[in-house]
Amino acid sequence: MDEKTIKATENKLNTTKGLKALFSKEPINVERAIRYIDYERKLKKLQVELIKLQKWVIKNDERIIVVFQGRDAAGKGGAIRRITERINPRFMRIVALPKPTEDEQTQWYFQRYVEQLPKAGEMVFFDRSWYNRAVVEPVNGFCTPKQYDIFMNQVNDFERMILESGIHLVKIYMSISKKEQAKRFQEIKTDPLKQWKMTKVDEKAQELWDEYTKYKDLMFEKTHTENSPWKIIRANKKTEARVNAINHILKSIPYQKDIEI
Repeated sequence: MDEKTIKATENKLNTTKGLKALFSKEPINVERAIRYIDYERKLKKLQVELIKLQKWVIKNDERIIVVFQGRDAAGKGGAIRRITERINPRFMRIVALPKPTEDEQTQWYFQRYVEQLPKAGEMVFFDRSWYNRAVVEPVNGFCTPKQYDIFMNQVNDFERMILESGIHLVKIYMSISKKEQAKRFQEIKTDPLKQWKMTKVDEKAQELWDEYTKYKDLMFEKTHTENSPWKIIRANKKTEARVNAINHILKSIPYQKDIEI
């Protein structure tokens, strides 16, 4: 390491964030701390752009939907938190719908999602979406084969109507390896602050890995279209995944980059 690099490293570490990153985990790892500091700097710049994006949305009565799908423990919620933590909460919503009620089970499948679509000047982030019926539901027996087929026959038309109504739709799939999922499940199980995240569906995710893969591939084959494509984000490294997800959102929306904030 040359003198210039050493000096730059010292400058990064000799800050509140640098010291926090250095001593947050044992054993002390300088390279890990530097990576985290660089990530924080990238994230701050991207969050400034997200504020510009939201200003543009509000000013022009635009509407944006960002769908996050992915395997259990893939980091969807963490990515959404980083995206939304600096923008105005009055003009955005995070939607994570629970299991359908008895009444909702008798309705058109998309109906409860239609009720969550953005109004003018609003951004809506779906932490899982209507695509539960493409993968999670058939894998776990939560829908019938007929219900699955109906969904797959309707979903592209549903999204076409969303797009034709002037709503911007961004679809992101967070992808992790089987080994990484197992590691994250173990961390959740042993952390008292995270144990609530573990569900019965999560408990079966590893043994059903190949079934999830089969339905995931069918989903991409059917619903990755020219007008409504999927963006697959490799998410084994959470910080990289968050940065890549934000970059994709910013590239997908033609917002005014020189807008005042």
